[in-house]
Amino acid sequence: MKIVRVQDIIGTEREVTGPGWTSRRMLLKKDGMGFSFHETIIPAGAELNLWYKHHLEAVYCVAGNGSILDKATGETHQITDGTLYALDKHDQHTLRGGTEDMRLICAFNPPVTGREVHDEDGAYLPDTSEG
Repeated sequence: MKIVRVQDIIGTEREVTGPGWTSRRMLLKKDGMGFSFHETIIPAGAELNLWYKHHLEAVYCVAGNGSILDKATGETHQITDGTLYALDKHDQHTLRGGTEDMRLICAFNPPVTGREVHDEDGAYLPDTSEG
């Protein structure tokens, strides 16, 4: 059994930041669960162009607000507490912070190793290591 408290991750190597986001990686590939699990904070007003070409992601908003633009359809969807979105087709998207910081709970498959940051396409590179 694993017990992970987000307050124990803040300020460690499992807290990774980039322009417009902070990711607290609660479960990683090395934890052996078959997915990774993160708390991500998107500051109010942030705008991120993302495309997880190598990962599927499900995201559940537990606080704050924002929106997501589906670049394939041009549709924008509002995100508030209680909203889930799933990037089930490696969807290219723009994630925008709203008037309050968004607190998002995310699962990635395949799992990330822990230090990934977005490349020029907004993707995490695939993990090619064994185990």
